[in-house]
Amino acid sequence: MDIFSKAEAAVTYVRQRARVVPGLGIILGSGLGGFASQVQDAVVIPYAEIPHFPQSTVVGHSGKLVLGLIAGVPVAVMQGRVHAYEGYSMDQVTFPARVLGLLGCSRLIVTNAAGGIRADIAPGSLMLISDHINLTGQNAALGPNEERFACIPGAGQRFFDMTTAYSPRLRKLAQAEAARQGNTLIEGVYIAVLGPSYETPAEIRAFRTLGADMVGMSTVHEVIVARHMGLEVLGLSLVTNLAAGVSGEVIHHEEVMDIGRRVEVQFTSLLVALIPQVAAG
Repeated sequence: MDIFSKAEAAVTYVRQRARVVPGLGIILGSGLGGFASQVQDAVVIPYAEIPHFPQSTVVGHSGKLVLGLIAGVPVAVMQGRVHAYEGYSMDQVTFPARVLGLLGCSRLIVTNAAGGIRADIAPGSLMLISDHINLTGQNAALGPNEERFACIPGAGQRFFDMTTAYSPRLRKLAQAEAARQGNTLIEGVYIAVLGPSYETPAEIRAFRTLGADMVGMSTVHEVIVARHMGLEVLGLSLVTNLAAGVSGEVIHHEEVMDIGRRVEVQFTSLLVALIPQVAAG
């Protein structure tokens, strides 16, 4: 069975379980899964029950698809994601994003936990992703081009533009909403590595030279396939720690989870207020 047929099978199953037709998809990263509790009239489907859906194996990724309403907007929220370092192929890593597009999502909000490369970005900061650098050594668009994934006219092409991978329009909305709430939302470049080991201090110095502001092990491949489908993307990173060599401290995954809990109120407030604005564009 080809990847499109598998995605169709997953979509058929989800539509049988939930009547809501989501126009907005949200992927929650490490430590941010609690946001899914904001979904009203929620239908919760464990990934294990969805045909062909990969299952999360990392602490902080509970592995559930939650469909319902947030601020009156029909949404599909992924409570956790899978990563290539877990042993999954690119098709599997990006399969959920493909399914979100076929479910009807024309816009996608991707979130992640990241290490801060700039010393002036304190742990606990939320940052807008303005662009990314893919250093994973892989590209999610490899292999046969599947034009049937196109969600808008002109999408689904073999070669597609990534100049505005992270929507300038949605970034302006996010900045304005953060300002209304009395917070500053800094923009930065996210650099993705394969993982699962954290980076060395020498690597972080190299990434800083390349122009990166934060580093992580996810997101870029989901964004690549989202843009292939024609989805408009907003990216948010939670800086959970300073990257290797910036502070001299040892990095622990438990720290990532702890910071996620500490900024849950700010993250939730921003996203709940932002969702109707993103959906209305």
